[in-house]
Amino acid sequence: MFSPDQENISTSSTKVPVKYGELIVLGYNGSLPNGDRGRRKSRFALFKRPKSNGVRPSTVHVACSPQAAKAISNKDQHSISYTLSRVQTVVVEYTQDSNTDMFQIGRSTESPIDFVVTDTVPGSQSNSDTQSVQSTISRFACRIMCQRTPPYTARIYAAGFDSSKNIFLGEKAAKWKTLDGQMDGLTTNGVLVMHPRLGFTEDSKPGVWREISVCGNVFTLRETRSAQQRGKMVENETQELVDGSLIDLCGATLLWRTAEGLSRTPTVKHLEALRQELNAARPQCPVGFNTLAFPSMRRKDIVDEKQPWVYLNCGHVHGYHNWGNRDAERDGREGRERECPMCRARGPYVPLWLGCEAGFYLDAAPPTHAFSPCGHVCSEKTAAYWTQIPLPHGTHTFHAACPFCAQQLSGEQGYIRLIFQGPVD
Repeated sequence: MFSPDQENISTSSTKVPVKYGELIVLGYNGSLPNGDRGRRKSRFALFKRPKSNGVRPSTVHVACSPQAAKAISNKDQHSISYTLSRVQTVVVEYTQDSNTDMFQIGRSTESPIDFVVTDTVPGSQSNSDTQSVQSTISRFACRIMCQRTPPYTARIYAAGFDSSKNIFLGEKAAKWKTLDGQMDGLTTNGVLVMHPRLGFTEDSKPGVWREISVCGNVFTLRETRSAQQRGKMVENETQELVDGSLIDLCGATLLWRTAEGLSRTPTVKHLEALRQELNAARPQCPVGFNTLAFPSMRRKDIVDEKQPWVYLNCGHVHGYHNWGNRDAERDGREGRERECPMCRARGPYVPLWLGCEAGFYLDAAPPTHAFSPCGHVCSEKTAAYWTQIPLPHGTHTFHAACPFCAQQLSGEQGYIRLIFQGPVD
């Protein structure tokens, strides 16, 4: 037993830091294909820093004044430079803000970036698939400011400070003077945000995509991602992130989960228990009568011989078999279209995978539905929600996608209810 004094020492020394929330990259089912390493991973937790590192705008200089040049060259001074023409630049100095913590996100691996994010290739299983892509994610894409006191509000701003603590908006970037004499602007491909309505719960509904400016103002979308003309300012909306907010960096989309929201979300342990429950029911293949089993979460990319497969047009679950594979016989290859032996419905036949990233789930209900065409399995409410979300794709299109692998959804609904056959005995 501890004495009271010892007890106090032991608890205070292991004090858990305050967690503001987590950012989870869409398209990864629990970890990056080659594993999470350092600042490059599929999810990033934002904790209260031992010492605040937030900044806020202070003095405005119009170049080419000596003060402006000094602000840009001073490595200890945060500043944002707005190049209006070859001869005119406005420099806004930023000063320390002891009330906030700043976290920066981008493609750069330089030290000011807390969370390194690379382009998501839909359905890719290894990083070799992602290397050939010309990245559209900015090196210093955005920054999030978290209030150090309750309710720990998180606010997002476009662009991040580089190693010299500067943000440069070049001649071609959209920029303007605001009514109160301050400067504001947009980054090349923009930072888009969507806040869900009714939180991130079973009742959630998609919100409207907006663009966030360098100063954190909210705008309607431009005609295309990099258009010169900014959208209209949306006065009654804010850059405050809520549980379930989506942040799109033009190449990767991040989900923001608050610490409180995550406390209501199923854990990986819970998902593992649901997997074991599914397997304990001993579902069988109606053709081969062999027992099926979802592979363990660690083997989430390797097709197992007991793996359940599904016909995506009807939802009948089987083990792998060659029944009705007419296209393969005709073409001498694995056919996409297959005929279900149970109901004769023709359609794609794919292996089923459990959705392992708990942060994407809206509830803790059993995994009964699968996304089409990828076969990722989750709860019905989770599947229904993600099929309603138009995710930015490229520079001017939107489409619904599976959160676990980022593949564009297909079929009437984008997901299907699974029909398992129980054991015959």
